[in-house]
Amino acid sequence: MDSAPNERIVADSPFPSVEIIEEGMREGMQIEDASISVDEKLRLLDALSMTGLKSIVVGSFVSPQWTPQMSAIDELVSRFTPTPGVIYSALALNERGRERMRQYPVLQDPEDVPRTLVHLCDVFVRRNTNRSQQDEIDAWSDVIERAVSSGATSAGIAINAAWGSNWLGPFSEAERTSLLERQYVMWRDANITVDRVWIGDPMGWNMPHVVASQLRTIRERWPEIKRFHLHLHDARGTALLSAYQALTTLGPECTLVLDSSVGGMGGCPYGGHGRMTRMIATEDLVDLLEELGIPTGVDLDRLIEASLIAEEVVGHSLWGHVSKAGPRPRGSRLFPMDLPFIETEREAQHFRLGSNAYRDARSPWRAPIESPARDRLGIPRQAEVRDV
Repeated sequence: MDSAPNERIVADSPFPSVEIIEEGMREGMQIEDASISVDEKLRLLDALSMTGLKSIVVGSFVSPQWTPQMSAIDELVSRFTPTPGVIYSALALNERGRERMRQYPVLQDPEDVPRTLVHLCDVFVRRNTNRSQQDEIDAWSDVIERAVSSGATSAGIAINAAWGSNWLGPFSEAERTSLLERQYVMWRDANITVDRVWIGDPMGWNMPHVVASQLRTIRERWPEIKRFHLHLHDARGTALLSAYQALTTLGPECTLVLDSSVGGMGGCPYGGHGRMTRMIATEDLVDLLEELGIPTGVDLDRLIEASLIAEEVVGHSLWGHVSKAGPRPRGSRLFPMDLPFIETEREAQHFRLGSNAYRDARSPWRAPIESPARDRLGIPRQAEVRDV
């Protein structure tokens, strides 16, 4: 992408370092049509692998009866071609799933650190994994004992359904902090340092100011925690806002891990919103980060193409914005001054398709548009547009 010199380079960045985990193949596909073929999924996975994304979740090892969308996960993992430098992972909710997953050395744990977890909503965890909240709490001691036996020196604490529930309503910061505190104390008593936290929001209750307040509280109470992993859903359109608030709340000494999904697809069938739960669209997140001067290593052009492949694979339009309107044009990517009327979604794709996108569009310009300001910038009248 072209940019003016140093325009998007932020010296001494005030932001945390950021890691993106791409969830489209797991979180996205689990709520899409179960009849999507492995060949089509491979097409999308290969496209995502070539974007520069460094961490991709390929699917879930779960019951095919209740999640038929993942019934061919073994075939998918057996057939796909890993790209060097990309961490591929998967989700497993029980020991049977973990046993299946261990058959594939290509799959890694992007965290590789022991973690305790509890849901604030006992209704959701029962619906999602057929366990109670107390079952999760009772499992903490076994997790910690295994960590001690393995010689672990650091660990994570985690809460899910953290900001609210469609069955119980909102949760308070005091409730969240109390459940984190209980986990923290158990790890501390085992002489294992807690240096990271994971917070999930499967039903889209996140609000920017509430997210920021919780992160500040964690930093003040446990300053050794410097790695924050947020799994935010976008059912009510606040996920990217909350992610931005996290960026401005955490300092450069921290790492912020953000889960996102190509096209914004995603959702749990047990949460009550289906596909409308959505996630942060990865292309929108990458665009935001790059504009803030936070490097991602992702080729946004390729990511946009992957998002359009995703739409073909799932058979319907997805929810990303940058894939529809394009990134902010700069340099040779500035729009032609004599661009005709642009009205439709197809015509707006001229940022990637060139004049083919608006061949039949109306144009009122009787004479070429002139711009001394553009001349001073040295930009051609008809800026080059990449044809694909």
